Amino acid sequence: MSEFFHWLQSMALATFLRESGLTYPIIMSTHLAGIGLFGGLILMTDLRLLGLVLRSSTITEVVTQFRVWKRLGIVVVAGCGVLLAWSKAEQYSTNPYFLTKMVLLVLVIVHAQVFRKSVYANTEELDRAPEVPSHAKWAAVLSLLLWVGLVSAGRLIGYYEPPRT
Repeated sequence: MSEFFHWLQSMALATFLRESGLTYPIIMSTHLAGIGLFGGLILMTDLRLLGLVLRSSTITEVVTQFRVWKRLGIVVVAGCGVLLAWSKAEQYSTNPYFLTKMVLLVLVIVHAQVFRKSVYANTEELDRAPEVPSHAKWAAVLSLLLWVGLVSAGRLIGYYEPPRT
């Protein structure tokens, strides 16, 4: 498996990204800016589902107003993330924080699919309810926990030092 990751990061573009004094930091900064945008909007949406912020706006209004910006943010995050991981594929393939981040990313995707029909694509019904249903609140809490874990694991990637052989 390590041969595959070595081959992957040996490609010309990956080598250029990794060895560039300017390109890699720009991509990393753009990745972090995208996380700020996307993550901030996820935070606000989850806090609205919990009834803690933006209470003068309906859930539908919040979700609708943030949708385009969330999509832009996730495209930036994913695009830059793929480039970053590609450029250091061999190193990241054994990094427990990177692997944790990837597991949490899969769980975020599963979460979005599990709660899509009952929460995220059902905001008008949530707005009609006398109070936000408990399953929507649980979806928000779980989302917050997954995203905080994912971002934390991502931040720790750069601090991992493999055991010396």
